[in-house]
Amino acid sequence: MIDRGYYNGFGGAYLPEILVATFDELVEVYQQAKNDPNFWKEYTDLMSTYSCRPTPLTFAGNLTDHFKGARIYIKREDLNHTGAHKANNVMGQGLLVKRMKKTRVIAETGAGQHGVATATMAAKFGFECTIYMGEVDVERQRPNVFWMERLGAKVVPVTEGSRILKDAINEAFRDWVSNMDTTHYVLGTACGPHPFPEMVSWFQSIIGKEARKQILEREGKLPSRVYACVGGGSNAMGIFSGFLDDPVELVGVEAGGKGLASGQHASRLCSSDGSIGVAQGYKTYFLQNDDGQMKETHSIAAGLDYVGVSPILSNFKETGKARFEAATDKEVVEAMSLTMHKEGVIPALESAHGFVTAFKEAPEMKKDEIIIINQSGRGDKDIFTIADAFNDPEWRDFIIKKAEEYNA
Repeated sequence: MIDRGYYNGFGGAYLPEILVATFDELVEVYQQAKNDPNFWKEYTDLMSTYSCRPTPLTFAGNLTDHFKGARIYIKREDLNHTGAHKANNVMGQGLLVKRMKKTRVIAETGAGQHGVATATMAAKFGFECTIYMGEVDVERQRPNVFWMERLGAKVVPVTEGSRILKDAINEAFRDWVSNMDTTHYVLGTACGPHPFPEMVSWFQSIIGKEARKQILEREGKLPSRVYACVGGGSNAMGIFSGFLDDPVELVGVEAGGKGLASGQHASRLCSSDGSIGVAQGYKTYFLQNDDGQMKETHSIAAGLDYVGVSPILSNFKETGKARFEAATDKEVVEAMSLTMHKEGVIPALESAHGFVTAFKEAPEMKKDEIIIINQSGRGDKDIFTIADAFNDPEWRDFIIKKAEEYNA
């Protein structure tokens, strides 16, 4: 499937000359690690002792009874250390940073989960750490900013462009160009120049490997469908990787925002607004205008608010390897509320996109069929956004009171 980082024409490494040597070094170190069985053992041992792996595969019995269709399972990446799947990738890259003998890491973050995970990894391994985060996301994900800073990272609000995830990525690349000798860019999703799409997917494949083994142990057969939200694509590639050679339908769910017809969404693969282009070092589907300028995006979930998507998933779209749908902000809040009330589980706003489509389709499936939803993260990070979406008057009164106390 892979030819120098291409996936049937998607991907590649469109780099300024100044970064070529740095990427050559990264490719070499990554390939050495991938071919070394002791590295994967070191990685899995680290994740089992530091990050609560394997994460559980939870049978959602109440939701199954509610929809009266397929048996619903939830892969609980929210129980991974730092509260999301992001730790899988950053701890793996941290081991590579040690091999490269670099002393500083940088990262971009949208929802803040990747930023917290990177700051955690840096504290664990003793690296200096800088996190770039769009100014808009800093405001809506303030709790994660607090934790990044407490962990010792420097958080830099990005004030250029739309002030969201794509702009944070641009700033991180600018930093890397100036500090290549000492610094590694811990890209957080399966996007960007080669080897990042492949490398991030490899580290995240631990999700799918676990889920496949767990469902066979529990049910004695494979699921009919596997659902995951799709921003950049790391958690989707993580769980999809376990079932690529099986007769299992893979369903990715993008951010439908205020509706695909509104233009206020972040759907690259299942809307007519996405088109193929080259940006940020790779070729994939982007939300761009006829002149190749990136459009503004919208999602209630900061982690899905991105103009591009993994080139591997773009290839899956073209080849029919996976199906892609979209969920609106309203549907996401409703699915989150139902999951909380029925199962006592709080999915992140990003993860809840996958729940939306699973909930639409589960009632139409047979009762002996199985589906797995990848819960990529926990929702407590989204408390400000969720409380606003629910229009919770008691929370609003609490915030007003706290603000008055701070101003007193």
